[in-house]
Amino acid sequence: MAGTSPRARAIGAELRRAREDAGLSARTLAARIGVAHTTVGRWESGERSPRPTDVATVLGALGTDHELREELVELSRNTDGRHWVASGLPEQQRQLAALLELERDATRIVNVSPLLIPGLLQTSGYARAIIGAGGVPAGEIETRVAVRIGRRDVIMRRERPAELLALVDESALRRNIGGPAVMAEQLRALDEASCWSNVTLRAIPESAGWHPALEGPFDVLEFVDRTPVVQIENRRSALFFHESVDVEAYRLATDRVQDIAMSPDETRAFIADVLGNLETKA
Repeated sequence: MAGTSPRARAIGAELRRAREDAGLSARTLAARIGVAHTTVGRWESGERSPRPTDVATVLGALGTDHELREELVELSRNTDGRHWVASGLPEQQRQLAALLELERDATRIVNVSPLLIPGLLQTSGYARAIIGAGGVPAGEIETRVAVRIGRRDVIMRRERPAELLALVDESALRRNIGGPAVMAEQLRALDEASCWSNVTLRAIPESAGWHPALEGPFDVLEFVDRTPVVQIENRRSALFFHESVDVEAYRLATDRVQDIAMSPDETRAFIADVLGNLETKA
């Protein structure tokens, strides 16, 4: 579906930011470059993919610096390709911006996490322990923690919060990240979130043997009016899929994991047991 890809959303977000930084309305910009203001709106929302010449025209009219113009023009050359791989800065930053936009608009998010607590359910202490140990410069740690914690708004907002299905390996629930106090706080937060009507938390037992989550973590984001998107991330790169054949493969993987996961009640009991042992040791 043209114009609904994560890359199109990333370009749109950058065009909107550049226009707002220039202090122009969408109507003023549209008049300046000779297009309908609805066209500008569709570009900025990601509903329609701008051509490289469109991107160059918009950024030229806004007086954007040459480096950003070149980056976005290059990014716009294959907006509807089968996948989008980012293996370094600044493209990984653009993928993060696209992920934030997609999470904001998602009606349902599936997170399969075999190693860590899902980002949308992390406490600030837990996130800080991970980010700080990951080699992030000290001056950037708090900013990154704030961004991660801010992402929780999509499941906590009052109006139309996204549904979250979190499938977490039991080893992630027992792994002592940040020390006993940090981990105990994280487990209490998970227990609380698991009672929310829009959150389903299920632990994956280590006794289950092989299952698709062992191939690595992934997110599936679903929407009312566009195709779902799959996001995969590791230390050095990130990947988006949006073609139906790829999305279906991850949906089937999710079904397989759900078949062997604990029920929500069993998961809450497991968390209570882990928390009890942790507090006893503390």
